[in-house]
Amino acid sequence: MTRIDTNKTITNNSTRMGTNKEKKEIIHPELSYQIMKILFTVHNRLGPDLQEKHYQRAIAFELEKQKITFEREKEIDIFYDGNNIGKYYLDFLIEGKIILEIKAVKNLVAKFSRQVIEYLKSTPYKLAIVANFGRQRLEYKRLVY
Repeated sequence: MTRIDTNKTITNNSTRMGTNKEKKEIIHPELSYQIMKILFTVHNRLGPDLQEKHYQRAIAFELEKQKITFEREKEIDIFYDGNNIGKYYLDFLIEGKIILEIKAVKNLVAKFSRQVIEYLKSTPYKLAIVANFGRQRLEYKRLVY
């Protein structure tokens, strides 16, 4: 379980967020490639008209088949002023490195990216992938913090 403290002050986050062009490095490139291959495979087989839980089950099956370790619905506690005020759950934490959030909506809206950026800010993880299965073509964003 990961702890989030909402009193944490984040300064100069614009230098930490983005594409890492300054460093010219890609975070977890091989694992990211494997995840993207799985996402495209699942989307190609199932299409765009199912619920999120069905895509999550298929992704879990593919991760197991590829022998990639993962946690589903990874619990994250939220703290305010030292008090636990709730929890949220990551769809997947893959190999303890990459957050994977699954959506099945008409459009990925900015709210989803902001939500995942908050996950990254509040945890030790630096990379997240948001994948939307609700369109004819897989829609995805790679978020770095």
